[in-house]
Amino acid sequence: MPLRVVFAEDNYLVREGTVALLAAEDVEIVGTAENLDELLAAVDQLTPDAVLTDIRMPPSGTDEGIRGAKEIRSSHPSIGVVVLSQFAEEEYAYELLKDGAAGLGYLLKERVADVGELVRALNEVSRGGSVLDPKIVEALVSAKEHLAHSPLATLTGREREVLGHMAQGENNAAIARSLFLTERAVEKHINSLFHKLGLTEEPDVHRRVMAVLAFLRDQS
Repeated sequence: MPLRVVFAEDNYLVREGTVALLAAEDVEIVGTAENLDELLAAVDQLTPDAVLTDIRMPPSGTDEGIRGAKEIRSSHPSIGVVVLSQFAEEEYAYELLKDGAAGLGYLLKERVADVGELVRALNEVSRGGSVLDPKIVEALVSAKEHLAHSPLATLTGREREVLGHMAQGENNAAIARSLFLTERAVEKHINSLFHKLGLTEEPDVHRRVMAVLAFLRDQS
C-alpha cells in the first residue's frame, strides 16, 4: 500500500510541484494545508501515516512546522513527521528533537529534489525512526567540536562519519555499504561512540539521532 501523507506548505508552486513528485513515487497525498490550523485539522481528520511540513507557515511564518510536529506526535504518536527548512538552522533541529527523536525528521528543502531520499525519510519516521539532514549534522558538529568539554571531541574521524550516517536514519547495513566497512566494524564504531557520548542506556531508536545532539546537553 502507498504511504499516506499530509503535506503542509503555503507556497502554491512548491506545494503542487512536491505533490507531483511524491505521487510519482507511490506516495498518496491524502491532504494538503497552507497553515498550522489547516495542518492539524487535516491530520485529525485523515490520520495519515506521515506528515511533511514546511517549518515556516502562516500565521507567524516562524516555527509553525516545529510546533505542529510536536503537537501531532503528542496527539497521534503513530504518525511520523518530517519538517522541511530552507536553511541549516541547528537551533531549530535541537528544538524539534530535544524531547525525543522518535518519529521525527528534519531535512533541508533542497532534499525535495532527491525525491527518493525524501520518501525514504517519510517511511523512516512513519516506522518511528528519526532522520536528520547531513548538513544539519555538519553544522551541529562544527558548532562545538572545538570545545574541550564537548564529547564530540573524543570521537575518532571514522566514528564521526558513522555518526553522520546514523543521523540520516541509515541502519548498520546501509552504513557499512556507504563506508565500505563490515557490519561488525560499524557495530563496533557505534558502540564506541555511544559509550563516549554517554548514551549506552537509551533505547536504540532514540540513541541514533540523540547521539548527534548529545553535546548540546552540556551548555557550560
